Amino acid sequence: MFTTYAIARNLFDELVDSAFGNHNTTGLMYTDIKETEQGFEMAMDLPGVKKEDLTAELKDGYLYISATMNRHEDGQNNGKYLRRERFVGTVRRTFYVGNKVTQEDIRARFQDGTLYLSIPKKQKPALEEKKLIAIEG
Repeated sequence: MFTTYAIARNLFDELVDSAFGNHNTTGLMYTDIKETEQGFEMAMDLPGVKKEDLTAELKDGYLYISATMNRHEDGQNNGKYLRRERFVGTVRRTFYVGNKVTQEDIRARFQDGTLYLSIPKKQKPALEEKKLIAIEG
């Protein structure tokens, strides 16, 4: 039921990112997914993210999780950075949860930099058995 659609980074992306100073976001949004009899339990690491900078949206059977990391300056100009490695920007993960799951079905809780989601299993309707009509002749 769960299919993760992650953005694959290739060698060209890595070279462009390093040339233009872009940050590697692969260390963000690590996610554990556990299947239970009732559904799926997710735990997603979001260090440094505030609850108000986090969104979860359900659309067309896909669950979109977005987080914005902001590193604000403290207002002091006591020097300049020689290197900045902490990510600043928005990251996003997408999970297919099926068309039967509704927004009201999903439970979310954010605690200590971890987003916890509970997604119930929805039964797929049984396929109707074919009822063929005998053709004589």
